[in-house]
Parts: sequence; structure tokens; C-alpha cells
Amino acid sequence: MNTFNSSQQIGEIVNKFPKAAEIFKEYKIDFCCGGDKLLKNVIEKQNLNEKEIMDKINNMYEEFSNSDDKNWVDASLEELVEQIVNKHHAYLWDELPKISKLATTILRVHGEHHPELSKVHKLFHTVKMDLESHLTNEETIQYPAIKRYINSKDEADLDKAIKIIDDLKDEHTGAGDILKQLRVVTNDYEIPKDVCETFILTYAKLQEMESDIFQHIHLENNILFPKLESLKK
Repeated sequence: MNTFNSSQQIGEIVNKFPKAAEIFKEYKIDFCCGGDKLLKNVIEKQNLNEKEIMDKINNMYEEFSNSDDKNWVDASLEELVEQIVNKHHAYLWDELPKISKLATTILRVHGEHHPELSKVHKLFHTVKMDLESHLTNEETIQYPAIKRYINSKDEADLDKAIKIIDDLKDEHTGAGDILKQLRVVTNDYEIPKDVCETFILTYAKLQEMESDIFQHIHLENNILFPKLESLKK
């Protein structure tokens, strides 16, 4: 018996089975910013094979049904915030400067023969600036308010945490759009034959960053933010 079907929301499927995100990434199905869309509508719009995708999701679910993967839907607000800050925020604060140097290096070395690198450089540094502002907003405004609410159950703190959600979602969408543009500009991070190891490393780092950001956005858009909003009386 199949556990999941295409009439479910994409985010709902990932909430119940986080590893489904790997399949959605494979088919370029947006599970973070587009988590509220019905899977069947996205499959139809992108002209994808519905049976193939659903078989992969349900077969993988059967394979991992007894695994110890964390189900973040059941996590507390405190656990979610700690996971996002300690894993995803920490990753970005550490990796963004490193990727910046790599992107600048390959532009300088290979830019003459690969003009797409100018766009890669610009897009990355745009999303880097946006992400740094985004992380700061979360760490100085929303998350402290959440932690105060956990301890005091003060509605004012909950209101402060909720008030910023729409802005944060817009920032998520903006970051997701830039990541999609990077995919287009790099032809899905295709490696040219005439490049060095630094070029290959840069593209690998950009894909790693993309994967982490998608998981980060998923935890917030599809789990943390709805949990907060459900507490509002």
C-alpha cells in the first residue's frame, strides 16, 4: 500500500518523510518555498512522470521506514530553533566567505573563456548578502522572541516572532529564485573540460550550499512557522 500520493502538498510529504527531499531535488521540484503546492500540479506543470516519482518516494519510504531519521514535525520549538541555528546557520556563516573566495578565484582564472562565471559571481554574492541579512534578522529578532515565549508564554513575544514571518518567507523565496538562476547559468553545474580543481570544488560547494539552504527553508516554512502560527489564539 502506498503511503504517499500526488494529491498531497509537497511540504506535507517532506514533513512526514524528510528523505523525499532527495527525490524532489533530483526532479527539480521545489519543496521549500513551494512546499504548500500540490505535488500533482507541479508534476503536471513541469511535465514529469508522476508514476515514476511516486514509486520512488513510496519505495524509499518502505526502505527507510524503520530508520532513526529525526522527524522534525514532532520536534519542539526549542529543538527546531537549535537545529536551524547550530546546523544551518552555522554552516552558512562558515561557508559563505569560503565560497566567495572560490567564486572570485575561478572568475579571475577562467572568466575569459567562461563568461558565465561573471553571472555566477554576481548571483552568488547577491544571495550571500541577502542570506547574511536574513540570518541576522532571525538570530536577533525572531529566535530570541521564540525563546522568550517558550519560557514566559508571553503573547507579546509570540506576536514578535510571528510578525516577521512574512518577511522571512519573502527572503526565502528570493534566495530560492537565485539558486534556480545559478542552476540555469551553470547548466546544472556542468563541469567544462578545460578547468582546474578549484573550479570543480567551487561548483561542488555551490551545490552543497543549495542543498543546505533548501533543508533550512523547509524546516522554517513548512514546520517552524506553521507551529508558531498555530499557537496564536
